[in-house]
Amino acid sequence: MNPRTMLDSARRALLDERRDLTRAELTDFTRLSDEDVPALAALAHEVRVERCGTTVEIEGILSAKTGGCPEDCHFCSQSSKFERSPVRATGYLDLDEVLAAARETQKLGASEFCIVMALRGPDERTIDRVVEATKLVRDETGLNVAASLGILTRPQAERLAEGGVHRYNHNLETARSFFSRVVTTHTWEERFDTCRIVLDVGMELCCGALIGMGESDDQRVELLEQLREVEPAEVPINFLNPRPGTPLGGRPLVEPLAAIKWIALFRLALPEVILRYAGGREVTLRELQAMGLTSGINALIVGNYLTTLGRAPEEDLTMLNDLRMPIGALSKVL
Repeated sequence: MNPRTMLDSARRALLDERRDLTRAELTDFTRLSDEDVPALAALAHEVRVERCGTTVEIEGILSAKTGGCPEDCHFCSQSSKFERSPVRATGYLDLDEVLAAARETQKLGASEFCIVMALRGPDERTIDRVVEATKLVRDETGLNVAASLGILTRPQAERLAEGGVHRYNHNLETARSFFSRVVTTHTWEERFDTCRIVLDVGMELCCGALIGMGESDDQRVELLEQLREVEPAEVPINFLNPRPGTPLGGRPLVEPLAAIKWIALFRLALPEVILRYAGGREVTLRELQAMGLTSGINALIVGNYLTTLGRAPEEDLTMLNDLRMPIGALSKVL
């Protein structure tokens, strides 16, 4: 099938028939050449506008506990396993710091604020502290509060939900068939189970991907199917920004047009999710960042990430203004 026929068929499926693309259809799109990527991106943007609207959701994140993590995720500089990593353990959920960061996020027009901690999973003290921080941030700023604390038990998830946590982030990161190549201290199934628990207790699920770790195109399509299974409200797309001292520190960056292709494929596979620009976009896409917002993206993390710097938030706000994309709160289309 030629690219034009493929695109027309996908448009009918997603916009007229309102059916999901099959694995075979998604796999066919992975074979498109660079010259066909703009047309694929245009279709993804059309699907995003039709199925989600033009609003863009802005989120700020805070690393409330950095470094010292006992897990060995090969892409992460916060692991205590990698002695050559320059990141060292710091701080533990200082409430004044959390509130200050939330206020800065609010000033940008954001609706979401995520508290992130480098953990395998939280203990009861951490749950208590996050619930306390959630109430403080909500009362003082009105922001929706999300959290990312690692693997959860059901009672822990229930406490977070009851304490007002709006959305919980727990990324699958990569396909089940590839996961053991980049993490050995916990299983893909443990991550999947936490995602299910989050949904069961009534929080929205934020569950994302990290592209560029050495996985194949087929494994990326596999991940898309697995993301469909967990039914996230939000999917952050991260591109590997190789960190010094980690096992993946020497990997090359994803090429910019390949990144655009995969942003578009994520939108075509997940037409109604909040698809968020996350880590690595600045170094991967460079001057094509605006193109990502016309390829299916409808949410941004602004400012810095966990251990890497983002660009100035004002640059992202200018980009959104130039694209005439309004800022607001989003939830998955039901």
